[in-house]
Amino acid sequence: MEDNVEQWRAALRECPPGDTRSATLNNLAVSLRGRFEWEGVLSDLDEAIDLHRAALALRPPGHSHRSSSLNNLANSLEIRFEQQGVLSDLDEAIELHRAALALFPPGHSDRYKSLNNLGNSIQTRFEQQGVLSDLDDAIHFHRAALVLCPPSDRSMSLNNLVIIIQARLDQKGDPDDLDEAIDLHRATLPFHPPGHSTRYIVLNNIAISLRARFQQRGILSDLDEAIDLHRATLALCPPGHSGRSMSLNNLAISLRDIFEQEGVLANLNEAIDLNRAALALLPSDHSDRSMSLNNLAITINFHREALALRPLGHSDRSMSLNNLASSLQEKFQQGAVLSDLDEIIDLHRAALAICPLGHSDQPMFLSNIASNLHARFEHRGVLSDLDEAIGLDRAALALCPPGHSTRSSSLNNLATCLRARFDQRGILSDLDEAINFLREALELRSPGHSDRSMSLNNLANSLRARFEEGGVPSDQSEAFVLDQAALTLCPPGHPDRSMSLNNLAINLQIRFKERGVLSDLDKAIELHRAALELHPVGDYDRSLSLNNLGFCLEARFKHQGVLSDLNEAIDLHRAALPLHPPSHSTHPASLDNLAISLQARFERQGVPADLDEVFMLYGQLSQITHAVLPKDLHAAKLWTTSAEKLKHSSALTAYETALRFLDEWQHVAGVSPSSHHFDVVRKATSSLAMDAFSCSVRNGALKTAVELVEQGRAVFWTQLARFHTPLDDISESGDIGKALVAEFKEVSFRLRKMLEAPSEERASQIMQLTTQRDDVISRIRMLPDFSRFLLHPLFSDLQKAAEDGPVIIVNASQYSCNALIILSAQDPVHIPLDITRVEVSELSNEFQSFTEGAGSSDNELGVNKIIGILRQLWDRIVGPIVKVLKKSFSRGSRIWWCPTAEFTLLPLHAAGPYAQKSHNLSHFYISSYTPTLAALIRARQRIAQNASVPHFVAIGQGNPAEGRPLLHVAAELGDVSQRVGRIAPFTSLAGSDATVQRALDALGRHQWVHLACHGMPNRQKPFDSSFSMHDGPLMITDIIRTNLQNQEFAFLSACHTTVGHASSPDEAIHLAAAMQFSGFRSVIGSMWTVDDNVASQVVSAFYDNMIDGSGGLDCRRAAVSLHEAVKKLRKEIPFEQQVVFVHIGI
Repeated sequence: MEDNVEQWRAALRECPPGDTRSATLNNLAVSLRGRFEWEGVLSDLDEAIDLHRAALALRPPGHSHRSSSLNNLANSLEIRFEQQGVLSDLDEAIELHRAALALFPPGHSDRYKSLNNLGNSIQTRFEQQGVLSDLDDAIHFHRAALVLCPPSDRSMSLNNLVIIIQARLDQKGDPDDLDEAIDLHRATLPFHPPGHSTRYIVLNNIAISLRARFQQRGILSDLDEAIDLHRATLALCPPGHSGRSMSLNNLAISLRDIFEQEGVLANLNEAIDLNRAALALLPSDHSDRSMSLNNLAITINFHREALALRPLGHSDRSMSLNNLASSLQEKFQQGAVLSDLDEIIDLHRAALAICPLGHSDQPMFLSNIASNLHARFEHRGVLSDLDEAIGLDRAALALCPPGHSTRSSSLNNLATCLRARFDQRGILSDLDEAINFLREALELRSPGHSDRSMSLNNLANSLRARFEEGGVPSDQSEAFVLDQAALTLCPPGHPDRSMSLNNLAINLQIRFKERGVLSDLDKAIELHRAALELHPVGDYDRSLSLNNLGFCLEARFKHQGVLSDLNEAIDLHRAALPLHPPSHSTHPASLDNLAISLQARFERQGVPADLDEVFMLYGQLSQITHAVLPKDLHAAKLWTTSAEKLKHSSALTAYETALRFLDEWQHVAGVSPSSHHFDVVRKATSSLAMDAFSCSVRNGALKTAVELVEQGRAVFWTQLARFHTPLDDISESGDIGKALVAEFKEVSFRLRKMLEAPSEERASQIMQLTTQRDDVISRIRMLPDFSRFLLHPLFSDLQKAAEDGPVIIVNASQYSCNALIILSAQDPVHIPLDITRVEVSELSNEFQSFTEGAGSSDNELGVNKIIGILRQLWDRIVGPIVKVLKKSFSRGSRIWWCPTAEFTLLPLHAAGPYAQKSHNLSHFYISSYTPTLAALIRARQRIAQNASVPHFVAIGQGNPAEGRPLLHVAAELGDVSQRVGRIAPFTSLAGSDATVQRALDALGRHQWVHLACHGMPNRQKPFDSSFSMHDGPLMITDIIRTNLQNQEFAFLSACHTTVGHASSPDEAIHLAAAMQFSGFRSVIGSMWTVDDNVASQVVSAFYDNMIDGSGGLDCRRAAVSLHEAVKKLRKEIPFEQQVVFVHIGI
């Protein structure tokens, strides 16, 4: 080699300038490159490149050897790039190859080699820089080279093209690229006939690509062929062959796939044996041992060892994290140890964290985290896990655009989570969205796809759920057709047959409920039996089939009365119960199922043992440990219903459990002023608190009655108050208390802001903040005297509401109506009421209809009817209470009414005999109202800043954006200004100045507020109730989101400001309550329509009385001032306007 170089150097020295010199330059350059390849001296390569440049310069365009020089210089630059990694060398080489190709037009004998060289160079640049356009260009040139290549080079050309096609497949996931890769691998095989040393590699490549296509499209024939090819590969790798370990592992992987599809245990056992054999071939220090350990999923320890061999920065660490998680998942599915599930999620998060943005594996990692968060939600019931899962599934779907190989799976995963959230929260838009995604997923799983039956089933299930929610017959009909189609695709032996049998059976059961055709129910039972047979003892899904068959048999028992059906249902539910351990979120529902069927048998046969077991099962509800879900509350409410019906001694415990569940569920679910959230709360609470009150009273537990009714009413306001809890006492307890208060305020503020506009993207933040807040609360409860911080109050706490006068709880329940007088230093006094809840409801409805014409000039008939109602209230409710009060409280004392249920809509303060020589309630006492005892206590605890100089604002809107003009608003504001303006800083907002935003700003800056405008109640969506301003409605949602502090008094001179939801008045979602719970200690509101002119008169008389002897304003005088104003105007204003205004608060 040395002699050759020196010979060409000598030749070059003797070579004269001219055409022949270029040939000598080229020959010396080739010799130097050859010596570099032999000895590795880089200076030889650098010199060779310089010589090739010189030769090229002597071969201008048109020279017969120019293409040779272009190619030689390009090849040398590529070699130097491989040595030094300087990209400019590679870029120049590509341009030289392009120039060379231009010299070989179609038909030229050297065009094939030039295409191949250019394709290889561009492919190298893609591998360095990842520019997708390079990938496309390389494929283009290799395809063109394959067309021109001679038979002797065809195998190499096929291999070059398949490599670059595979690279693009890894980047884009295009199904067409996968099909082409398989075809190219197949075309390569004839060039490696039996006996060829590398035939096993080609067989292995075809098998791997076929398995990838199975994973993409679910065609089982691809997987079957892949297994056959892997077996053929293994046969060509006998013991001692270098490829045997790889071949063993690959065959094992495909056998595991077919096991997951068909459930044939022999395939799994063979896979395990193959993995063991592969591992045995690799010593502990072998470079491939981590891969073999990773593939061997029979024990978690192998995966842990593999992970330890792949530290942070190792190219395969993410795969090892993912596979360790998969191994733990197999263990979890067998034993359901929740700590395994936590570790699985952490491992998947770690894999995602080291996955580069845009990497083809990113959707998989996102989906893995999401699916396991969903699983954890199913076990622990923490809704934030489900919210986060939905957010991650959305992110995964965004990375799988139309045409992506995993789009159908991503659509299905997201739809599954949305459906689960609909089941928990009842948000119909979640279900609608899930159905849309499932439809798209089904379209992508065409006939022949292995997952088509699952897609049919999932879509049918969601359509069925929407039918049950909305009752649209077409949803049920479509679900039935889909279920039938799914079952057709699941013949005996198919892994999804049980699910399809179950779903079709449920559809038949629904149709039986709709049509009453007994043959539908019989067929459903037959299908459920067939499904159960496919779930042997120990199977993960056996409990579902047990319960579903039990439900159908119970339905047939109710229809036909055959006791054997009920007995079998009980046996089935009993068998299902152990499959739902106490820590699992489905445990309460399983308890419920068995208890209901046992109760049905008790009611049929009267066997005491059945009754004892019913309440033994219900009693276990109080011991659940997972986060409370709506279905747990539902189970506890069924317990209360059964205990009341059967007069069982556990009734009070049932109510206590149900109300505890309500409180815990609300704490987890958070607070939201949305109509949907309110509907969920309204349905969950229903009459629960009032029935609990009645049960406690009937059991003589009067203090418990007060605690329970307080715990279960005004749930929204109670939750909201947790964000406004007075913390001064804690701050004053010391430095630790002060620090905890600061932390609590910060976390609560951030959490409240998150909850005001929740989203899936914020789910993890909400979960984190909730956890932080719970931790702060637990530390505050460790402080002396604060052990019950934010817990529902005890009677000893609630009794403080009666410090300035008795509070009378008037309760209406389906079981009894009762009143309790709460006193400051004595036990409650019970007064049974001789009226039923039905009668109270009838009185309320009558009264509402009579007051519809209130405020008109000619309403004498309506007034007589109103008085008739007030007399009944006196005789049956208020009179007996006053009789007891008169023993302890003198005339003129203040009293507070705390009504529940339909009592909230009745004017208890105006009750009386309305007869000569008789006195009405107002003759004896001055009445106020409070929605809850805690609300009254909070109002008393608030201490106004600068109380000696309150800032007053009067807001009036006589010409609102909607509604008729109010002619006397300006005069009313003038009267208020005349009386208040001389003793306090006074601001007035009226006309075009009285806008929503200015009104809100004024509420935040002033302690005293007078509002004169239209009140617009919304009895279906109470959070949309509003005051009419110049530019639109000032709604309850606006008020509660305003950070009001140290508010004192609000006079709401508007209509219907104490009118809440039509069917759930106990939640007290109305304008007056919004003002009180937002911070106003004392509020005047109205129960029905207010006459504009009359209101002005009442307001003037009211403020005349509000100024105390020192010439100041005191909100504690509001009740007395209203009382005196009405008394003064009794002969001047219509009767119904004398009693329309009520006082709420201190």
